[in-house]
Amino acid sequence: MPSKKTPEAPADTVFQPEPELEAAAETGAGPATVSFEPEAANKRNTARAIKEEAGKIGSQAADKARGFADQGKAKATDALDEFSKLMSEAAGTVDERLGEQYGKYARSAADSLSGFAQTLRGKQVDDIVEDATEFVRKSPAVAVGIAAAVGFALARLVKSGVDAAADLGDDNAKKS
Repeated sequence: MPSKKTPEAPADTVFQPEPELEAAAETGAGPATVSFEPEAANKRNTARAIKEEAGKIGSQAADKARGFADQGKAKATDALDEFSKLMSEAAGTVDERLGEQYGKYARSAADSLSGFAQTLRGKQVDDIVEDATEFVRKSPAVAVGIAAAVGFALARLVKSGVDAAADLGDDNAKKS
């Protein structure tokens, strides 16, 4: 094997490999042919199998979540359509009681809700999440305000449901 000069060494110094390393290089043994103990190989195989199973379970969970989100989207769009119909029907009453101008507002709101429901129907759940994320990024103050209003409304609904259940319990107790 020819001798090599090291970059740091002076020009007259020649690199001489150790006899053990030279023998290992000639036989093909050495750092490139490292042998693993069976125990270490088993640990790696087990870790790889666990990682693959975790990936499969994660994929299944994501598919289930998308399915539930699709069901929720269908229910929400149906509810929006129903509410839009109610507003359209109520617009006639609004015309009579408050004036035609307010009836137009009610019809406009009903049309907007119906259009929003159609837009939701035409989008995939991932697109809806992306749009919501972008909205929050662009208008965080509005998003916080909407979240607070929705939270307040939900809290009122839950409280009225709890109060109604308590009233029913009191009525049943008095009958007994």
